[in-house]
Amino acid sequence: MSGKIIGIVIMISALIAGAALYYLQVYGFYERVDASGPQDVEMLSIVSDLTAPFQVDGFQAIDADSSPIRYRACFTIDASLALLTETFVGLDATAPRNAPGWFDCFDAEAIAGEIEAGTALTFLGQKNIHFGVDRIVAVTEDGRGYIWHELNECGE
Repeated sequence: MSGKIIGIVIMISALIAGAALYYLQVYGFYERVDASGPQDVEMLSIVSDLTAPFQVDGFQAIDADSSPIRYRACFTIDASLALLTETFVGLDATAPRNAPGWFDCFDAEAIAGEIEAGTALTFLGQKNIHFGVDRIVAVTEDGRGYIWHELNECGE
C-alpha cells in the first residue's frame, strides 16, 4: 500500500514540476517592452560604423532578464530594401530564434523562409549588445521588420 502512495506522490510531483517548468520557459520570464509612441530601430551604418536610428511603426517587443538572447521584436518600416542595403551593414542569411507562441507577430519559421527565399534581408543592428551577443534586424520586401539576438564569435 505504501508503494502505491509513494508512486502517486512521485507522479503528482513530476506533473507539478513539469507544468511549472513549462510555464517559466514560455511565460514566466518574458516581459513586454514598453513601446509607447514612435520607436527607433538602430542598425549599424556602413559609413560611420556607428549605429543609426531608423523610425518604425507598430513596434512590439518582448525581453527577459534571464538570458540576453530572449529579445524579440516586430515592427513595420517605410523604407525599401535597396535604401537599407545602401545605408546599413548587411549580414549573410541568419535564422531567427523561436519566440513564445503567444508573441503572435514573430513567426521564426516564416521569417527564416523569407530570408532563404530572398524576400527578406538581415542587417546588423548592434554588435555586442551584450558581451558575445549581436542584435539582428530582418526586413521583408513589404516593410515588415523583426529583431532578435544572436550569439557572435565571442559568445560561442
